[in-house]
This record gives sequence, structure tokens and C-alpha cells, in this order.
Amino acid sequence: MPVPTEKLAYKVKDISLAEWGRKEIQLAEAEMPGLMSLRKKYGDTKPLKGARIGGSLHMTIQTAVLIETLVALGAEVRWTTCNIFSTQDHAAAAIAATGVPVFAWKGMNEEEYDWATRQVLYFDNKPLNMILDDGGDLTNMVLDNYPELAAGIRGITEETTTGVHRLYERVKNGSLPVPAINVNDSVTKSKFDNKYGCRESAVDAIRRGTDLMLAGKVVVVAGYGDVGKGTAASFKGTGSRVIVTEIDPICALQAAMEGYEVKKMDDAIKEANIVVTATGNKNIIQAKHFKMMKDKTVVANIGHFDNEIDMAWLEENYGHTKDTIKPQVDKFTVDNHDVIVLAEGRLMNLGVATGHPSFVMSNSFTNQVLAQMELWQNSENYENKVYMLPKNLDEMVARLHLEHLGVELDELSEEQAAYIGVTKEGPYKPDYYRY
Repeated sequence: MPVPTEKLAYKVKDISLAEWGRKEIQLAEAEMPGLMSLRKKYGDTKPLKGARIGGSLHMTIQTAVLIETLVALGAEVRWTTCNIFSTQDHAAAAIAATGVPVFAWKGMNEEEYDWATRQVLYFDNKPLNMILDDGGDLTNMVLDNYPELAAGIRGITEETTTGVHRLYERVKNGSLPVPAINVNDSVTKSKFDNKYGCRESAVDAIRRGTDLMLAGKVVVVAGYGDVGKGTAASFKGTGSRVIVTEIDPICALQAAMEGYEVKKMDDAIKEANIVVTATGNKNIIQAKHFKMMKDKTVVANIGHFDNEIDMAWLEENYGHTKDTIKPQVDKFTVDNHDVIVLAEGRLMNLGVATGHPSFVMSNSFTNQVLAQMELWQNSENYENKVYMLPKNLDEMVARLHLEHLGVELDELSEEQAAYIGVTKEGPYKPDYYRY
């Protein structure tokens, strides 16, 4: 595949939105203490100096704070989105206005998305030497289509469950030529962004898209991992009656003990007013399920890719009935009933709403920056495998966010520490910094 030759400084929807975006970025910074703490501590030493980071992650206001943190720590950055509907155009404009090359706008088509991803591969004819990914599309493009770039890449950091699965698959089949850090499974990511972020944003998307009264509605949540837990809790808090579907006995038992009904999808779908997929797997909602739905059932996905819902079948067989109510809200008539699909089966909380709040994303993105710093400075210590950030960094990320919430920790006495066999500070030093 040829090397990208276009030399655009950026491509966004409307650069005049930059002032609005900057105002929202300033508000977000106040809610992202982890990233701001990293800027304060490392802004002078520039631990990412020399890093050319190609980023593929939802181009939101929160991501703008991440990008500017990477730049403050010395990195060069080029950025695109990882989802055709998730870009917040004022955020993209604000970052482009600072001189950081951004190639993202809401409502891309697939060809434009592929083009935009290729724009982050080269920095003035020098290739990227770090990858920051969300879902693995950039990683796959580099390793599958531009394998010659791999030799110069020190590492990959991956944000989400689906992308992590892709990395582990590469380890299994021997096709991962550089080390990678699994950011998604850091406790301060998966148990916060995935769970508490979805608890805030799942209902937000349904309300913005449909204006439905949620109290009393039957909501089927497919999957009860961290994303499913947050999604189910989001609807439970509105008074919805939530049914969970699961394949994992432990997750199913957890759902039951939280008071949710747990059923097979074939049975649950008949009762649903709203269906949300949260599995990271494909073909969760199939042809037979569309035919079983009640009239005006809302179908949405909160997993990373659009293959949890069989949109290809729906478009092929009932695309002629498609009626766009408003952007990312489409009505299909399946036989004798209507089905409302949000964000074309893609991430509803970013396609229809504005994603997770800044504070919870500060946890995730602080992990991302630490992972980038670790691989950039210490890549020689890693094999071509997938690694987790150490526990002490997880605890550090949590500590950076406590003061913002007015939380104070108790401390062990020397006697208590000796009793459980740790130091007074605990098994992991709270002031741990490697850089």
C-alpha cells in the first residue's frame, strides 16, 4: 500500500468551532486532575520528547485534554478518531487550531475513515514511532498494510476491550512485532471508565436519541461485564425493568444477585422496549431477533464495533424502509413493526450523546499517558507481548483523583502494617514515579 503523500495540516468539520471547543476544554481540565497532575510533574522534564505518537481514539473534549497532555510532556502527535460518529467537531477544531494535525469529523463514511487513519502514519516524512489506539484499527492498519513501519515503533497502548482482544490474538498467532500495554484492564480504567462511565452515558444516549420515558420500560442489556454492569445500573436508576443476557455463569450470578432477571436473548427480546448490546462479540442481535421485537423497540450498542447488531442483514433486507428521524436515529419497518436503531449500531453513547464525563476519563487517560511514557522510555525491557501497568501505577492514578472528591485516606499504624505483613504505606508505595 502506498505511503500517504497528502500534506494537509488538518481536516476537521469547521475550524471556526475552535473557540467553543477551547472553552469546553478548559472546563474539562478542571475535571481531569490525573492528567493535569502529570503535566505539572513532568512538564519540565519532557519524558516523551522524541516520541511521534499516532493516535486513534474518539476525538472528544476529553481526548483533547489527553492530546495536550502528551504534547506538554514533549511528544509530537497526529490524531484521528476511532469511530465515524464519535468526533465532537468543536473539540477537533480546537486541537487543530493549536497546530496539532487532526483528521476527524462527525459523520465520516468508511472510505474517509480509512483515509483519516492513514494520515497519522507520517510526521513530515518521518513515520510514527508510538501508537495510541482504541479498538485496534490503527494498529491493524500499520501491522497489516505498512509492516515496514513496525521496526521503528517502540510500543502500542490500547484503550478498549475489543482492541485488547485483537492484540492477544496477535500474540497467539505470532504477529505482534512490538510490545503493547493493555490499558483497558487497568483497574482504574475497566472498573471506572467501563462501569461508571457507562452508568452515566448509557441513559443519556437513549434520552437524547428518543426522548422516551424510561420508568417502567423493559430494557434488555446483553452482556454483564464491566460495560454491561454500568449500563444495567444506568437504566435501573431510571426505574426501568432490566433483563440481562449472559453466557458467563459468574457474570450471570452477579446480575441475579443485583436483582436483575437473567434470561436467554430469544426469550428476553420479546419483552424488550429497549435493547442494548454490551458484549464485544458479534451477531448478538440477529435476524430472528429483529422479527421477534415489539413495535418501536429501540436497538442500540455500547460496545466498540458495529457488529454486535447484524446491521448488514437489516440494511440488506429492510434498508428500503429506512427513515432517518434525525442524525443517528433511524426507523426500519421489519414486516409489520418498526425498529428504532441508534448510531447505525455503533457506540450509542458517543454517536448520539457525548460519551463519558471528563472525571472518569481522567482515570483512563492518565493510564494511557503512563503507558506511553513506560514504553517510550523502557521498551527494551519488554518482549513482543501484551503487558499490564503495574499495580502501584493503578493506585497512583486513583490517588491523583481523591482530593478532587474530598476523599481522605486512613493510614495503617506500624502495628497494623506488621499484622498483615506490609509496610505502613501498604504493599505499593503511593509516591511511586519511574520517570
